[in-house]
Amino acid sequence: MQITKIKKEKAWMLRHEVMWPDEDFDYIKLKDDDAGIHFGLFKENMLISVVSLFVDKDEAQFRKFATLKSEQGKGYGSRLLEAVLEEAKTYDIKRIWCNARKNKESFYQRFGLVRTCSSFVKNDESYVIMEKYV
Repeated sequence: MQITKIKKEKAWMLRHEVMWPDEDFDYIKLKDDDAGIHFGLFKENMLISVVSLFVDKDEAQFRKFATLKSEQGKGYGSRLLEAVLEEAKTYDIKRIWCNARKNKESFYQRFGLVRTCSSFVKNDESYVIMEKYV
């Protein structure tokens, strides 16, 4: 297993396959992807998990966290998120946050993120904003 920074285009491919396969490919692109730091977890040279980190002054947001369905539940996403949380600390941030799918809230709690009072629905999927002060 190897975790490394990747080009946004590699992240796009996995994002589309895992998160929104029924949407147009451009749907998974973010307008600020050029400013993001994109990470990939490789197993035997195959990209199986991605996440993108966006740093803005003393805050960071991780977005578009996706793991191949066949590889979920094996700890790869946890390892990738741990690495990204460590990387975020190098930017001297005070807060890191994400838009978590509501059904994944307990996953993020394991990493010290707590639910805020903000939530929303996008494409019939419920989200809650979770954060951690570092």
